[in-house]
Amino acid sequence: MSDSKLAGQFLDAAIGLLERLRDEESGNIAAAGTAIADTVAVGGGSSRSAPSHSSLAAQDVVYRAGGLALMNLLAVPGTLGVDVMPATLGSALERVDGLAGAVLDSSPARAGDLLVIISLSGRNALPVEMARDARALGLTVVGVTSVAYADATRSRHSSGGFLRDHCDIVLDSKIAIGDAELTAEGIESPFAPASTVVTSALMQAMMAAAAERLVERGIEPPLLRSGNVDGGHEWNGRVMTEYADRIFYRQ
Repeated sequence: MSDSKLAGQFLDAAIGLLERLRDEESGNIAAAGTAIADTVAVGGGSSRSAPSHSSLAAQDVVYRAGGLALMNLLAVPGTLGVDVMPATLGSALERVDGLAGAVLDSSPARAGDLLVIISLSGRNALPVEMARDARALGLTVVGVTSVAYADATRSRHSSGGFLRDHCDIVLDSKIAIGDAELTAEGIESPFAPASTVVTSALMQAMMAAAAERLVERGIEPPLLRSGNVDGGHEWNGRVMTEYADRIFYRQ
């Protein structure tokens, strides 16, 4: 069987996007890593919020082998893409005014914590209000979004603003509007989205930068190990005991 031309094109497109992140977003990635390290150093916690398919990248850094133990998922019910039926309801909930504030008010987030908000378009009410309200509460907000949407589409929030307008640090995923890297003869719709690959890479790059900054300050990064390697459970138990007051996914 011959190789797939389209599969190769998608991989090339994804690699190209990752190279752009390395070359164009390195400063913002480093800034985000420093902010996470600052939060860990002063006793704060870090959370991730993301609607729909963006939540995949957020979940990838929570209770993750090789990841920071203090990454907590700030879940908005019905917006994780697979936790509600019909799935289209999740898209509708992203546009509901006031939902973000209600979630924040009932969460353990407090002043001095850090919140990473992932939204590809950044145009719906949920990510905009989440960022705005989190900053008002004294949280540091990192936004992961495609700036192209803010430059070429209209906001769906009453303020007219986008996620990027309410963040302390913004990481641009470089994803084109529509999130589809390929077109081909005989296929009417663009296809092959790369936002999950790219956003997950951004998140892990941030974690690496945070670990680097913590070591520079003489602080052992609270990293988790795989439970499938010898000693992994014991290692993780020690980390979770030491940081129990900042790990909310255990409660």
